[in-house]
Amino acid sequence: MKLNHLIPLVCLATAAYAAPQSFDFKDPKGVNNAVFKLDAPLESINGSASGISGTVSFDPENPAVTTGKIVVAAESLTVPNPMQKGHMHSDKWLDVAKYPEITFEAKSLKNVKTEGDVTTADVTGTFTLHGVSKEITAPVKLTYLKNKLSDRVPSLKGDLLVIRANFVINRNDFNIQKGQFENKVADNIDLSLSIAGASAK
Repeated sequence: MKLNHLIPLVCLATAAYAAPQSFDFKDPKGVNNAVFKLDAPLESINGSASGISGTVSFDPENPAVTTGKIVVAAESLTVPNPMQKGHMHSDKWLDVAKYPEITFEAKSLKNVKTEGDVTTADVTGTFTLHGVSKEITAPVKLTYLKNKLSDRVPSLKGDLLVIRANFVINRNDFNIQKGQFENKVADNIDLSLSIAGASAK
């Protein structure tokens, strides 16, 4: 085969090898979670959410092109106090019946640094809560674990993508009892995301 015929084949093979993988974040183990904290002068509210799903496109050869959408079921948000949970879910606060999903759609990554299987970056995307969408930028850590899916779910083979992110939002930006009850419910909400997605083979 002539060299000029071989080059396109090599390019095609390289492109196929470097294609982005799709990772599913609906965790069969139910371990994926988001943690939230509101630290007001009179009360500190700590809770979590486990109803997480979504899909992320990740290329191990080019992490900078990562995109995707993570979805949290609003009704899965919980706090230890049942009365507080009821208030949080009600139409006066999050109104989970009307706004059943909290989402973050990643659009771009900047300041990307990769060492081995770990990539850190600043991710910019659209965060939607209580029917309001805002663009935010937050630090994120992506860990690509090739052929490690079976270590987490023995019945499956494939790769894992672990995402860790911490950021702060303000409830006033999302029209959640704006300017009200500030002594007991902090304006700033600290969010921490710890999730793993699967790319089964």
